[in-house]
Amino acid sequence: MLISLDPILNADLLYVLRAMGHGDELAIVDANFPSLSIAETTVFGEPIILDGVDLPAAATAILSVFPLDSFVDEPVNRMEVVGAPDEMAACHQDMRAALDASSDRTWKMGGVERFAFYERARQSFAIVTAAGERRPYGCFFLRKGVIAPDGSVM
Repeated sequence: MLISLDPILNADLLYVLRAMGHGDELAIVDANFPSLSIAETTVFGEPIILDGVDLPAAATAILSVFPLDSFVDEPVNRMEVVGAPDEMAACHQDMRAALDASSDRTWKMGGVERFAFYERARQSFAIVTAAGERRPYGCFFLRKGVIAPDGSVM
């Protein structure tokens, strides 16, 4: 155990979060996502599985240490609901709540069509599977930002 670090942040996940640079994307996905086959083409090369962890817990843990990119309009993107791209599913609302609780900023969340999400995930730095998240469309991209010399998110 480490002081002030959420225990969900395992060694592989901490390594990936630290190794990522400004503009790199992290995919956080649900239990239904084809993580193993898609993760083969990511920088990390294999999925990071968070067994028994749902999306709200995974997002809260990651956002406790992960700076979002303030240089882009939408540093967070969600998988759109098929046939209803503007619908905010319950898991999308949970991510919104985690974003709002993690920062004094209001981070914009965009949408990505389902099959475009799969293709974009192949280019991500890594895929984190919240294996306890069984709700559909619980899939997101987080774009890493910059930390200023004083430790604040730019």
